[in-house]
Amino acid sequence: MTPAEKAMEVHRRLCPVYGCPIEYFNRLGPLEELVSSYLNHRTRNRDARRAYDALRAALPTWEAVRDADVAEVERLIAPATWPEQKAPGLQRLLRAVEAKAGRLDLGFLADMPVRDARDWLEDLPGCGPKTSAAVMSFSTLRAPALPVDSHHHRVAQRLGLIGPRVAVGPSHAVLEGWLPAEWDAQTVYDHHQVFMRHGQRVCHWREPDCADCPLLDLCPEGAAQVPGAARVAEVEERQGRLL
Repeated sequence: MTPAEKAMEVHRRLCPVYGCPIEYFNRLGPLEELVSSYLNHRTRNRDARRAYDALRAALPTWEAVRDADVAEVERLIAPATWPEQKAPGLQRLLRAVEAKAGRLDLGFLADMPVRDARDWLEDLPGCGPKTSAAVMSFSTLRAPALPVDSHHHRVAQRLGLIGPRVAVGPSHAVLEGWLPAEWDAQTVYDHHQVFMRHGQRVCHWREPDCADCPLLDLCPEGAAQVPGAARVAEVEERQGRLL
């Protein structure tokens, strides 16, 4: 089974488990999603949301965030990790958007090819492939782009879809490469979501629940953890070739 075939088989098996199509979790505009994703770096989702909501409540325009005293921004985003670094970084990011776009608005990205829009975003300070994919996929742009978070990355690594030394950033290009070009935004979003949810609920960082995993026969690490799994997979594969 090629990596592309395996990625499709994982999608096929996990979608019924996690309920595809999966509803989008927010309706933020692209600039709002950029800020939200920036605050989410190395931060739990609930804490990043608290930081974002506090920032928006106190400074309701992006111009106000850009021009605020950095100490105030740091205080508002305190629930996020490293607020002392993210506060000045966020203001630099907003200034960079304004300098490149001429205004604090990213709606124009909807008129660009997805790859071009992501390249535009990744030229901003603090915006890597995960953030650019999140802006394109999660925001109201609803474009076909594949974010890879730590859960998604862990599942893909254990399945052998990426190498053991491939970091999250470089993994985006590899994992996107296995997806069919004709997939629409919802299907790409579902693909990310099922990998992420599987990492959260079954393929934990510590003590993954390999015995009850629907991907066990596809997973080299799982097969090593569960006696007989590798043999079962071998027999099933041989039977499949004979049919």
